[in-house]
Amino acid sequence: MSAAADRDWSGRRVAVTGAGGFVGSQLVAALVDRGASVHALTHYRGDGSAGRLDLLDAERRVAIDVHPGDVRDVEWVRRAVDGCDVVFHLAAHVGIPHSYRAPRDVLETNTVGTLNVLEALRAGAASRVVQMSTSEVYGSAQRTPIDEEHPLNAQSPYAASKVGADQLALSFHRSFGIDVALARPFNVYGPGQTARAIVPTVLSQAIAGGQVRLGSTWPTRDLTFVEDTVAGLLAIGACADARGQVLNIGTGVETSIGRLVDLVAEVVGRPLEIVTEEARTRPRSSEVDRLVADASRLRALTGWEPSVDLRAGLERTAAWIRDHREMFDVTRFAL
Repeated sequence: MSAAADRDWSGRRVAVTGAGGFVGSQLVAALVDRGASVHALTHYRGDGSAGRLDLLDAERRVAIDVHPGDVRDVEWVRRAVDGCDVVFHLAAHVGIPHSYRAPRDVLETNTVGTLNVLEALRAGAASRVVQMSTSEVYGSAQRTPIDEEHPLNAQSPYAASKVGADQLALSFHRSFGIDVALARPFNVYGPGQTARAIVPTVLSQAIAGGQVRLGSTWPTRDLTFVEDTVAGLLAIGACADARGQVLNIGTGVETSIGRLVDLVAEVVGRPLEIVTEEARTRPRSSEVDRLVADASRLRALTGWEPSVDLRAGLERTAAWIRDHREMFDVTRFAL
């Protein structure tokens, strides 16, 4: 990780919403490793599980103060983040297919949940929030690479909920002086991710053998390894000059889904047959065709640079999937 990611965390009180998720759990681990006192806000589950935090080693796990609840509960949010220096707000419904089926559920979690975090800061419960956005808010690229001034064009209810969350965060900064920084990652992948996303979808099917069933193969994505994304979040959280800024986190490399399958074939060591199932694709007007980041603003402010190229990242992700095959149902795949 960059030097910027390693600064200023020892002894600091940090809250992470969505701590049980793919990125959130790895951000929690990175903060613990850097000496932070971490409040991990997780979605309440009746079985007592804490999502991906349960995969952390015992030494890290005991160092975390876990707060199970629901980000839609404003009082719970306020209590859980009280006294923290920085809140990394990652809690969200991230499944685009779910947003077609249940847009109100997605809106209430992603937008109203963000409002609750912002209100907690407005009430003085914490000092700063790093709001995790998504490249989906840009829609299909109107120009490339996509910088932070690119128009916002939500092409799914999920993307619309995140546009609303982002604009709320920026409005609270402008209206009430809340210390807000907006991190906008592009297409995060890596060990620990479920098959709702494209990289584990392809890898898990390839490792299992047989055909690789997909929707569209022409869209392009800026595939950014989770370790680099976490480094970007930490760099933004530690950077005073990020206040009020929107900052992309991405590699600047554009990879088509078809090309991704070719690289996966190299990683698993055999040719792969793609079966396109049109019924599984997004509605055509909702498909985001191109995403590729201009992350020069983040580089200039913090010195952040991605360090894991796609081939290396795929190899590391494949190794993790092989070790956790029981977590993947290859009869299902992401859109």
